[in-house]
Amino acid sequence: CIWKYVLSDQELKDEEMELFTKYYLEWKGGRKNASTSYMSIPRFYYRLPAEDEILLQKLREESRAVFLQRKSRELLDNEELQNLWFLLDKHQTSPMMGDEAMINYESFLKVGEKAGSKCKQFFTAKVFAKLLHNDPYGRISIMQFFNYVMRKVWLYQTRIGLSLYDVAGQGYLRESDLENYILELIPTLPQLDGLEKSFYSFYVCTAVRKFFFFLDPLRTGKIKIQDILACSFLDDLLELRDEELSKESQETNWFSAPSALRVYGQYLNLDKDHNGMLSKEELSRYGTGTLTNVFLDRVFQECLTYDGEMDYKTYLDFVLALENRKEPAALQYIFKLLDIENKGYLNVFSLNYFFRAIQEQMKIHGQEPVSFQDVKDEIFDMVKPKDPYKISLQDLINSSQGDTVTSILIDLNGFWTYENREVLVASDNDNTTDLDDT
Repeated sequence: CIWKYVLSDQELKDEEMELFTKYYLEWKGGRKNASTSYMSIPRFYYRLPAEDEILLQKLREESRAVFLQRKSRELLDNEELQNLWFLLDKHQTSPMMGDEAMINYESFLKVGEKAGSKCKQFFTAKVFAKLLHNDPYGRISIMQFFNYVMRKVWLYQTRIGLSLYDVAGQGYLRESDLENYILELIPTLPQLDGLEKSFYSFYVCTAVRKFFFFLDPLRTGKIKIQDILACSFLDDLLELRDEELSKESQETNWFSAPSALRVYGQYLNLDKDHNGMLSKEELSRYGTGTLTNVFLDRVFQECLTYDGEMDYKTYLDFVLALENRKEPAALQYIFKLLDIENKGYLNVFSLNYFFRAIQEQMKIHGQEPVSFQDVKDEIFDMVKPKDPYKISLQDLINSSQGDTVTSILIDLNGFWTYENREVLVASDNDNTTDLDDT
């Protein structure tokens, strides 16, 4: 009797499942449609050709080239830009705002209709609102709008130009890809006309390192094209097209010929044995020659070296870090060297480990060593870390004092500048007063 009851219960469950399946399939559109519904899902994954699939690779490259050419033809050319400016000027709305010609939304839409299909994307309410400021008549500046269009066209052109070097077709550039791009860009930059061809490889290496140092913090060996376009480095590089670029601008531009020659010249001057590499002793003369031995030891422990010596590429990372200590990427580089226990934070032990070397240098130069306790308290006061006993990289970045803290710990000259900051400020004020009096 019990066995019969169990069977009946199982039969009820089977019947329930059968009915559920029947009604579910009817609701989904029938058994046949349900079983073949996967065929209506569009394909979303395309396998990249393997290295030995040469024909497929060539087909992919040609397809991408045709696609990029088509995208390039969709952009406004110089004649179309001139026509757009003519139409905007013709439809300007009175009165002028100082020297600025203005246009209201109604005239803006009329220009959009006449400018052609290529301009359609720029003549939207969203773009108009973005450029609308405090005009009492609800208009926008014609010049600002035209500059906006020019900037967009330039970004699209540059995106297409960079994509031509994207061998993998995945939206990023490897180091060799960016090297090829910059090498082929050199002849188009008048400010680099004076560079000898024998220096091209060193120039390209110098230029590429800045992109990878700041845009590839995880050292993956590739950079997103979007990141290249979003940062200012490409603007700095293309600024060298200006034949009348001032000397001051060239000196502050990492990509200029004087800057590249300066960095490479410093490397050659440090290389006393002329073997093309830098030893720890040779690197110790960098800058003012006041970097501590403890810090230099860490550089050679953590950075890529060859038989204990540093090559030009590794030297460039070192220079970029020390010359840009306010930047997060530079602080990340230095923080890794300061984090001797590889714990992800700096504690009192870490700070003392590096500051002892500063105290030793002070003794060598006949100065009275400063108390570590005082310096430690000042550092924690400056940084104000979340944990009162640990300083993380994010704490350093958030404090905006990272450059000062790192200078105190690794460079006697940096510590001296910090320690005598009030005297230096007073001296600068005195000099300013003297100039005013004359």
